[in-house]
Amino acid sequence: MCYFSITAAITVGHSIGALKPGLKINTPGQSSTRQVQHDLYSHPSSLRIYGLIKVLSARMSLLAFGINHKTAPVDIRERVAFAPGKLIDALKDLVTNAKIQEAAIVSTCNRTELYCDSGQHTAQGQRDNAIIVDWFREYHKLEKRDIEPYIFLHPDQEAVRHMLRVASGLDSLVLGEPQILGQIKDAYATATEAGTMGGQLDRLFQHTFSVAKQVRTDTAIGASAVSVAFAAVSLSKQIFDAFDKRTALLIGAGETIELAARHLHQNGIGRMIIANRTVENAHTLAQEVGAYAISLPEITQHLAEADIVISSTASPLPILGKGSVESALKKRKHRPMLMVDIAVPRDIEPEVSDLNDVYLYTVDDLQDIIQEGLRSRQEAAQQAEEIIDTEVSHFMHWLRSLDAVSTIRAMREDAQSQRDIELERAIRLLQSGKNAEQVITEMANRLTNKLIHTPSVQLKKAGYDAREEIFDAARELYDLKGRDL
Repeated sequence: MCYFSITAAITVGHSIGALKPGLKINTPGQSSTRQVQHDLYSHPSSLRIYGLIKVLSARMSLLAFGINHKTAPVDIRERVAFAPGKLIDALKDLVTNAKIQEAAIVSTCNRTELYCDSGQHTAQGQRDNAIIVDWFREYHKLEKRDIEPYIFLHPDQEAVRHMLRVASGLDSLVLGEPQILGQIKDAYATATEAGTMGGQLDRLFQHTFSVAKQVRTDTAIGASAVSVAFAAVSLSKQIFDAFDKRTALLIGAGETIELAARHLHQNGIGRMIIANRTVENAHTLAQEVGAYAISLPEITQHLAEADIVISSTASPLPILGKGSVESALKKRKHRPMLMVDIAVPRDIEPEVSDLNDVYLYTVDDLQDIIQEGLRSRQEAAQQAEEIIDTEVSHFMHWLRSLDAVSTIRAMREDAQSQRDIELERAIRLLQSGKNAEQVITEMANRLTNKLIHTPSVQLKKAGYDAREEIFDAARELYDLKGRDL
């Protein structure tokens, strides 16, 4: 199984720069120490990747191959993004032309990921992943020189670690953000619809979903504010109880206001009003979060309704003055208002802070909340890494157990074949009138001899060759340890 990921997978505190020669990589038989991880993450290669992908051992199960916001600028990320409407066709094209058995694609503004079960090997027994890399490059019509400096590889259990970290928000632009898990779930659903999700890849995705949920439940990775919008909403919840009975007025319709609207909606705000210079833009956002849209001149008519005001426009002059806020307070009978001015230049006159019953915060005031939130998330991230270390080990144990499946299947099929032969012979003898007890006894002896014949021959040969490890294995397989042999 090959894990082919167009994204980054780095541990906390390790940065990725341009790909450099000398990439150290875990090959089968090596332990996955933190030192090896450091080398792997801090030297993502200068691709010499087409040589590297050919020398990975055939026994290596997983491979992560990636580009994301840490390794590539936005103009490169744009060029390798998959359009949502074309994902199913891309998956089918991949499994057909790159001879991939299983595949899933995650493509966002910050990363493009592809997970797959390859099975491609050279005549020397090494897996040749160049066909996958070439497919990716050719699909996006890129030259090697255009893509090489931004790509890196994570093999085997580091690929599993990478996927768990990404889904848990540890590799995100904003530490701990939850959206990426939903995007990975979408990728799983798309691959399932395309018919490219298979058993091993399915197990990896299901394990990832479970671990991401555990990280969210057992740590505070997503509990603290690390963005201005989140900080504003967190502050609102600290000041006001009965959030479902509160009204929020959002002024603007840019990214920060959009995030604030979504956070308020997710936290169960009772009512939202969105004001913008262009009412159509306000309507678009309002429809998504169940809010009411108004124009900027209408703000004074609705200001008294607002318990919470969050403003972020590009206006060169203040939107709200002391007089209009004072009038609103009188209509509210001096019930308190929280006003958060995120804009630069400011949307709310500083003199508003002189009014009783108004809590006015600026973007600078929120920085302390954000910094405390970052510290809290970083502490939670350390706990999350410990969970992920354990769960990577669990998944790799399961993956390694698959090596035994084909051997067990072959042994069972051989035993069943021998059984069927002897059973058929016994039935034939019984039908000819032979004594039943004699037939059964003979069948048991013949079947026993056949089942132990090949192991006995191999053990004798091992004794001749002085291969003591074969005897140790036999004692363990047949639970003979402790007997006087």
